Amino acid sequence: MSASHPPRGTSRRHVLGGAGLGLLALALGACSSRETVAAAGSAAGSGGFTVTDMRGIEVSFDAPVQRIATTVIPSPSMLAAVDGGYERIVGINESTLQANKQGLFGEMYPESKSTTTISPSSFTPNIETITKLQPDVVFQWADQGDGLVEPLENAGFKTVCLLYGTQEYLETWVQLFSTILGKQERGTEIVDWMHAEIARLEKELSGVLTPVRVVHLGQSGDGYSASNKSSYMHYWMELAGGRNMAADNISAENVVSAEQLITWDPEVITLGGFDARTPAEVYADKSLASVSAVRNRRVYKAPLGGYRWEVPCAESPLMWQWAAELYHPQLTGHTLRAAMAEKIAYLYNYEMSEAQIDAALRMELNRESAGYDVFRG
Repeated sequence: MSASHPPRGTSRRHVLGGAGLGLLALALGACSSRETVAAAGSAAGSGGFTVTDMRGIEVSFDAPVQRIATTVIPSPSMLAAVDGGYERIVGINESTLQANKQGLFGEMYPESKSTTTISPSSFTPNIETITKLQPDVVFQWADQGDGLVEPLENAGFKTVCLLYGTQEYLETWVQLFSTILGKQERGTEIVDWMHAEIARLEKELSGVLTPVRVVHLGQSGDGYSASNKSSYMHYWMELAGGRNMAADNISAENVVSAEQLITWDPEVITLGGFDARTPAEVYADKSLASVSAVRNRRVYKAPLGGYRWEVPCAESPLMWQWAAELYHPQLTGHTLRAAMAEKIAYLYNYEMSEAQIDAALRMELNRESAGYDVFRG
């Protein structure tokens, strides 16, 4: 793998060496049987090209795009990872802007902290603002109702729609973005890395006979919501050797009661990054005092790297590794910090400092949780 520019950050040295090339070779050998959902039509080059979006609609372009607006919250970090920079992104979701201000992405790309917002977290596009930005393409959800897509198309914007929830969909995003940006080789490298990590984790955890009971929680008012089997979180929980106790949770907004959590009795609880709830707050929740994860201090706030790791993003393989090292510390090599340094440099041309790795891993928020010292530098 090769980045188009030396890493930015604390020094200018390259961190992708033999290990990175070996990983790509493993991907090409071990994962040849995996196929990604076809997304690209004709390849982007100096001339025109066509992509088929995730509605099955063909969208044609005269040349690789130069101005991108997107309501889809995780997409800017993925676009930057595929493109090797942030320069083409002109409009984002309000929720994305808040994540940029909180985490590493804003340090890597300071301009991302002041990017114009084109929609609130509800994804409703602000047509007036988008018109002023004059994007070459707008990314929007494919399955959240015509009220989100039709206004964009009626205003004449080329609109590419995305679906969410599976690893195959994530890989399709990468393919679409790499075609639209004219970076097909780069997109292939990123997908191959994902395949290699899937193969590695499946081999590493092949001896797991009894998956760890786990849940991934968000905040719902003063209570909790739990990710079910329709979420991307379910994918990585199972890949990392966990059993998602909330897989069949179909309550409104995925709300889950304390009584249900007690019944499920998860051994590990992970907390999402879309709210401010911390492990300390869960430990202090007397209604959950009998839950194994609380009694044994195995509640962890998910990392925030270039984006919130728990949802589909360019850094998803790092989330898989983080979860595996928490669920099965005796079976893993605890190499996450080194992997972060290498892959952030590859994805974003940026070299993280040790302090930035600590911040991304939420070392301070997770300091009272059992076993988290394995991530300490």
